[in-house]
Amino acid sequence: MLARNWRCSFGELDLVLALDGVIVFCEVKARATAEYGGPEGAVHWAKQRRLRRLAAAWLATERPHGQFEVRFDVAAVVGAKVHVIECAF
Repeated sequence: MLARNWRCSFGELDLVLALDGVIVFCEVKARATAEYGGPEGAVHWAKQRRLRRLAAAWLATERPHGQFEVRFDVAAVVGAKVHVIECAF
């Protein structure tokens, strides 16, 4: 884990992780039940755009070393179940 609840003027990144040469920006969305749809549905185009801007700000601020890829995941939490969607957007 590189960062948790990282904040800047654009907003907040829930999780920033490093995994096998990949920096993963993971948005965590939770719901008590899936009665009105899964939590991943809340990561719409505007939220995705904001997360990309936040990731760019994190990279500019933290300046990680070496070569790496970037990936955006969504962790959808419903009750006690967690489903991670890799490469969500």
